[in-house]
Amino acid sequence: MGAIDFFCISSSLCIDRTSRRLGSSCSVEGKLNRSGITYMASSVPVKEESQQHLGCSVTGDSFIRHHLRKLSPYQPILPFEILSTRLGRKPEDIVKLDANENPYGPPPEVLEALGSMRFPYIYPDPESRSLRAALAEDSGIESEYILAGCGADELIDLIMRCVLDPGDKIVDCPPTFTMYEFDAAVNAALVIKVSRKSDFSLDVERIADVVEQERPKCIFLTSPNNPDGSIINDETLLKILALPVLVVLDEAYIEFSGIESRMSWVKKYENLIVLRTFSKRAGLAGLRVGYGAFPLSIIEYLWRAKQPYNVSVAAEISACAALKNPVYLENIKVALVQERERLFKLLREVPFLNPYPSYSNFILCEVTSGMDAKKLKEDLAKMAVMIRHYNNKELSGYVRVSVGKPEHTDALMECLKSLY
Repeated sequence: MGAIDFFCISSSLCIDRTSRRLGSSCSVEGKLNRSGITYMASSVPVKEESQQHLGCSVTGDSFIRHHLRKLSPYQPILPFEILSTRLGRKPEDIVKLDANENPYGPPPEVLEALGSMRFPYIYPDPESRSLRAALAEDSGIESEYILAGCGADELIDLIMRCVLDPGDKIVDCPPTFTMYEFDAAVNAALVIKVSRKSDFSLDVERIADVVEQERPKCIFLTSPNNPDGSIINDETLLKILALPVLVVLDEAYIEFSGIESRMSWVKKYENLIVLRTFSKRAGLAGLRVGYGAFPLSIIEYLWRAKQPYNVSVAAEISACAALKNPVYLENIKVALVQERERLFKLLREVPFLNPYPSYSNFILCEVTSGMDAKKLKEDLAKMAVMIRHYNNKELSGYVRVSVGKPEHTDALMECLKSLY
């Protein structure tokens, strides 16, 4: 008789290779197989020793997957209500330029639609059919290629859950959106980093070498890239698509770039996924609505694995309402692009900042002339102006400034001038 005692407490799994009879302590017997093994559940402990003596005391974290015990949490941006409490300021007195949010908010149709919402007590459509139909009309790609999510962040995680086995590899091209590295860690994947060049362009030759040598499952790319605002041209993207790797192209900021989305490309390239969001374009960051275009051979499996009610009633209603006012969306985009150019020119006049040209709704600045980037961020926060600083080594000397309304730019510049 061989016995395995689980948790050293009141039940055991007993494996009897010699006898077909149950022992007196066993209450359940499984069917015999050809090898003559009997599986039995014991109602008494195998050993009467204490848990403390055996070192088998159970704590909550003992149930957590091993790789998650060392996971560092994602560092999100704080919302108005938290900032208001911490800074002792009214929300309307805070200049929030740290999260690339759309300061103009959604079209008025969104608030009207939310106010007349009829069925908040009914589960949402698990297929988001109304939204996907509206997105098909908006993007020009059929709805069967489109999947909606609770923000593009949910879709990033869903892709990884469907594609990656523990120990599989992804390629990340920092500096870039840190959610890719975070979700890879959650899914027990390995991250191979291929750093961008000094101008933030992709090192395509190095990417090709890594794909050949390491055999990663997928590569995550952002265009425009967060945090620098650079874009990936067609030639570069086509070179990467020629590699045997799944390419996930994040177009969260594509509206501000002046280039066309590659959503329709998924009909031609089986190894391409394109992600989009309503957070920047339509001012719906707080309602969490994202979507993506997928090859039909891939989207089938995402439909199987996604949470059934992942897009709320409020989120779908809001996104559909926003798409009904394309004139508003276009006007806001134009206003933000114009303000981006104005902000860039003004930041160039600051003696300790070196701003980079951007195709997005934010500007990355190198902090120079002996000024400390982290302290700059903290000094501005004391004046209720919030910008983004990064703790990672590659960006420790940089700050990122979101594009706001003209009055937000004016407030920022006034505070910056007080520092020199």
